[in-house]
Amino acid sequence: MWNNKNVWILLIGEFIAGLGLWLGIIGNLEFMQEKVPSDFVKSLILAAGLLAGIAVGPWAGKVTDQMNKKTVMLVSGAVRTVSVVFMLIAIETGSVWWMVVFLVFLQISAAFYFPALQAAIPLVVEENNLLQLNGVHMNVSTLSRVLGTAVAGILLVIMPLSMLYVMSLGAYAGLFVITCFLKINEPAKLKNHSNKASASGTSFKDVFPIIKGLPIVFMTLVLTLVPLLFIGGFNLMVINISEIQDSSVIKSWIYATEGIGFMLGAFLVKQISLRSSPYTILFLFSFVIGFSQLLLYFADVPILTVLAFLVFGFAVGSFFPTAATIFQTRVPKEFHGRFFSFRNMLDRVTFQVVLLMTGFLLDTVGLQHMAIIFGALSLVMTASFYLRFKQLRTNAEVTNKVS
Repeated sequence: MWNNKNVWILLIGEFIAGLGLWLGIIGNLEFMQEKVPSDFVKSLILAAGLLAGIAVGPWAGKVTDQMNKKTVMLVSGAVRTVSVVFMLIAIETGSVWWMVVFLVFLQISAAFYFPALQAAIPLVVEENNLLQLNGVHMNVSTLSRVLGTAVAGILLVIMPLSMLYVMSLGAYAGLFVITCFLKINEPAKLKNHSNKASASGTSFKDVFPIIKGLPIVFMTLVLTLVPLLFIGGFNLMVINISEIQDSSVIKSWIYATEGIGFMLGAFLVKQISLRSSPYTILFLFSFVIGFSQLLLYFADVPILTVLAFLVFGFAVGSFFPTAATIFQTRVPKEFHGRFFSFRNMLDRVTFQVVLLMTGFLLDTVGLQHMAIIFGALSLVMTASFYLRFKQLRTNAEVTNKVS
């Protein structure tokens, strides 16, 4: 795998993109803290971009299946680079509306880029290396997040906010350049399917029978909602914890600790998978995620706050590479574009709902009571899915014995 030039291009590109993304995210948080006093209004601003991504999701899936994956990545990368200009205008004018425009274009580009990226990964490595590559890819993303947030925190002290976005723009431009060197050899079967799809038309709904006919894919898809319940309001929670503890430094500690935990989880998941089934990993770490949410009841205690995010990071670091590998290996490759676009849409809808819920609950009941609500909901959801899974497996064993 490590002799494959395309693997290195994907990993270096992910690192550069992650730096650009997290420089921008820290900049967004700083800009909103200055301009927007309400947590709920902050959530509405962030949700505007997510809504735009959801709107173009079906089209993005069809385009990804019909076109060369590299072409989709390049065009969406160019749009993402240009979108940063709108945020520079927002800073210059002090207008939140220009920030909304920036978020809309950013999320539209992401709606195309990430399905194409997920569909490209199985085309550059053998299937037996997928779990390892997914883990390493996510680790690189997390490393860029740790460095990006740390660098952003330092730069905010010594430079104007606009410089964060100038550096973010440079990172996105660098990603565009390095993507030009990527070579994806799509199998003839996929090319023929894409040509037929272009001629006869494809429907985004084509993916639903695939999901329905693969119980392992459906169950994994539903289980991914559990970590999203935490991740959806992540940035708002970080801002709120910073205010509770009256500390700007805690934001960097939270991002860094969660990132380190994620990297450990993604690094060790390959070893864990040798001893446990994918579903054991998914259910176990879903419970751990619920526990980490409950720990945030003690959000006024710095060490317990950091511990909660460390535990959460390790859990999702093991969870997401396992889920991604299941999707990439079980869903037919000719449907990858539409499937990953559908998954991104589902993630975005969940993000939007959780984001609005988080903003509302932070304004009404506060972070600590919200942590109890979300933690309990995560544990109940996981327990319900686990019992359903056990029932399905028992029914399947009975059917096999009868036949």
